[in-house]
Amino acid sequence: MKIIKAIYNFIVGDMVILIGVLITMALLALFSYVPALSMLKVASGVILVVAVLLILSITLNREIRAKK
Repeated sequence: MKIIKAIYNFIVGDMVILIGVLITMALLALFSYVPALSMLKVASGVILVVAVLLILSITLNREIRAKK
């Protein structure tokens, strides 16, 4: 049972990160395809870094709260 729970926690933790990064990448892709958002292309690197740090922080916070 511990092995199944460990696998589940591994997949769920990675899924949160994966979905968050995929949503961020989709948002950044919109900057290229929507002319009204093209001015945000300059800041796309900063947006990507901040979004990934936020996603990782949320996931870490969730893991810390789950252990208490």
